[in-house]
Amino acid sequence: MTGAAIALGNFDGLHAGHRAVIESARESAKRLGAPLGVATFEPAPRRHFQPDAPPFRLMTPAQRGLALDQLGVEELHLLRFDAAMAAMTDREFCERVIVGEVGARSVSVGFDFRFGKGRMGDADSLQRIGAELGFDVNIVAEVQAGGEKVSSSRIRTAIEQGDMEEVARGLGGLWTFDGVVEHGEKRGRTLGFPTANMQLGEIVHPAHGVYAVWARIDGEETWRPGVANFGRTPTTGLRDALLETVIFDWSGDLYGKRLHTAFVKFLRPELKFSGLDELVKQMHGDAAEARRVLAATQPPAA
Repeated sequence: MTGAAIALGNFDGLHAGHRAVIESARESAKRLGAPLGVATFEPAPRRHFQPDAPPFRLMTPAQRGLALDQLGVEELHLLRFDAAMAAMTDREFCERVIVGEVGARSVSVGFDFRFGKGRMGDADSLQRIGAELGFDVNIVAEVQAGGEKVSSSRIRTAIEQGDMEEVARGLGGLWTFDGVVEHGEKRGRTLGFPTANMQLGEIVHPAHGVYAVWARIDGEETWRPGVANFGRTPTTGLRDALLETVIFDWSGDLYGKRLHTAFVKFLRPELKFSGLDELVKQMHGDAAEARRVLAATQPPAA
């Protein structure tokens, strides 16, 4: 084989455990004089098996691709996860996908990697089959943060609970959503807080409420301080949950542009106020608190 050294897995969020697998593949790539690659599944297997599950992704495919590029990954193999792949035995997956489709010379996986029909295969069986088919397998040990295993599910739960400090520990940095700004009700503008509105789509929904955030307009390097609300606006009329970001000390047209929003701290849960005057007063308080929080933090690297 003349292919790459591959890190194989879901890589949703690219947390410390994922990065350890990629580093293992990088070491193999150097040893073999081969390209560094990542093979991951699209759509996520969970979406195939649970089509009606609520949004759960930690990052968009575009975010993941950019982050992998920044990590020096030279090849990205998006493996289509469908009924045919779900029905493959562990050996069939190795023969058809790892050898036939990817052509990997070396594969790195986490210690808890499972694959094949009914999750019949594990890291040990992958190593055994790889020896027979001509690719080597590196099994990466558990990575911990705060004495517990780093995992996408743990990070996802922390996001749903609004625990952004725990999220940052797991990811090794701030959780960031990027999306295209769309037209909203434009009510924030009339209240003195013009918002950039975005649908989260397949991205996991954070706890409803207000957050201190850093925001960056796509194409720029500057991260600007801001405050964001994710929720259904019970005071002005319930609607589908929406992310509304206010960028401090900035004005301009963001419609149709991509905005990156990095969550720093949960400030308060979403509330229903008696009227607009009470709402605006609280919004001023939220903005002041967000400025205070952000003054003591550093924005993400550009």
